[in-house]
Amino acid sequence: MEIDAAASGAVLKRERVRDAILELIEDRRPGDAIPSERTLCAELGVSRPTLRAAVDELVVAGLLVREHGRGMFVAAEKITQELVSGRQAFSLPQASGAWTSRLLEVRTLPAGARVGRKLRMSPAAQIHYVARLRLVDGSPMAIEYLHVPAGLVSDLTSEELEQGDLYQHLGDRHGVRVSEAVQSIEPTVVTRAEADLLDVPELSPALLFERLTTDTRGVPVEYVHSLYRGDRYRIVSRLTLGPRDQAPPPGEGHPPGIPPGDFTTKGPVTLSTRGVVQDGM
Repeated sequence: MEIDAAASGAVLKRERVRDAILELIEDRRPGDAIPSERTLCAELGVSRPTLRAAVDELVVAGLLVREHGRGMFVAAEKITQELVSGRQAFSLPQASGAWTSRLLEVRTLPAGARVGRKLRMSPAAQIHYVARLRLVDGSPMAIEYLHVPAGLVSDLTSEELEQGDLYQHLGDRHGVRVSEAVQSIEPTVVTRAEADLLDVPELSPALLFERLTTDTRGVPVEYVHSLYRGDRYRIVSRLTLGPRDQAPPPGEGHPPGIPPGDFTTKGPVTLSTRGVVQDGM
């Protein structure tokens, strides 16, 4: 599969615009306005179509709200449901298929405010930024954006980024032992440039993953977000619901995907999930 250079460039430019707008959102409260499209285009040095593509994605993701004649505003906070096992964590087997990567961009640059907060480091500290197309058995599956502290990993080779398990490379070659990660998953749709890279129609459904990985000391070693094809990728969870003769105290909520009243055990949900973590994503 040949990568369209124009499509790749459009995706990367839109990604940088998206990150800039996310920083504006994180510095504001729900209901606060963000600058106008004209102002943002001038400040970021991009065209209005590029800006709108990034804004459209954030509107679909529920982070921004457009109000006709008034502008764009930070959306209300989302309700988050955490999945845990009896030990407050769960392990994930690798997804099926032969996974490889095709590099779109590799740079070393300052973390910036938003990524710096994620990785608990100075905005001026250096990170390795990697954009890559993830393939399964040669077919495009996801677009991924990696952020790894340069202070922990002096260099990442093309071999490490294109073949094998990145987490294993981090351990074997750089002495970085990953321990656990917090990951969120949200539905979205793909833009035209993303569709070209993933070989799907524009506005096709997709899954947006965001993950922060820490090492055995609890130090962040990787922040990554990925866009996965909705027509080829799915998550399967196995839930152990426990006895049904125990009613939870009022107001304690309910497990995701299970309507209130359908689940009556007091204990946490035990689950196993397939198809999430693969080759360091």
